[in-house]
Amino acid sequence: MSLKVFEYKNCSTCKKALKFLDANKIAYTTVPIVEEPPSISDLKKMLGYIKKQGGSIKNLFNTSGVQYRELKIADKLKSGLSDEEALQLLSKNGKLIKRPFALTKTTGVVGFKEEVWKANLV
Repeated sequence: MSLKVFEYKNCSTCKKALKFLDANKIAYTTVPIVEEPPSISDLKKMLGYIKKQGGSIKNLFNTSGVQYRELKIADKLKSGLSDEEALQLLSKNGKLIKRPFALTKTTGVVGFKEEVWKANLV
């Protein structure tokens, strides 16, 4: 399994996720999410996994982030921001993306909940 983890070095949740991967001997490569946000293609894949689990485009956003509030993304989502428009926005601004953002060829997880990572990556 080729696991790519988009992370932010100062993010405590990202550190917990990487520690989990190390403890479970899961090989991965890290990508700095702010400098290299996921591509539209990667974001579409992740959105597909999220929708299969009953989620929506909102699950890709870092809803507790400063930029999310400053850009009034919640209002935009309520007023009809399309998935395509949201993906364009996310692909250009890594700080808007919920992290860590972990993706393989067959699955993906956003945020860190140990039981979800265990079910999808171990």
